[in-house]
Amino acid sequence: MELIDMRVSNTVLGLIVGLVLGLAGAFGGFGAFLLVLVLGVVGLLVGRYLDGQLDLDGLTGRGRSGDRPSPRF
Repeated sequence: MELIDMRVSNTVLGLIVGLVLGLAGAFGGFGAFLLVLVLGVVGLLVGRYLDGQLDLDGLTGRGRSGDRPSPRF
C-alpha cells in the first residue's frame, strides 16, 4: 500500500488561515478574531518546535549560544 504525500503548500495554508480568521471576525466579532489569531500563533510555535525548527535553549538558559548556529525562521 502506498503512502499519500499530504504536504500543504504555504499558499494553501495561508489561504486557509485567512479564511478561518475572516469567518471568526465575521461571525464572532473582533474578540473571536483575536482569540483565533492568538491560538493560531501558539499552534504555529508548537508545530515548529516539534518539527525541530524552533530552538528554545536560549530562553531556558541551557547551552551556550556559540555551540550551534542560530535557527533559521
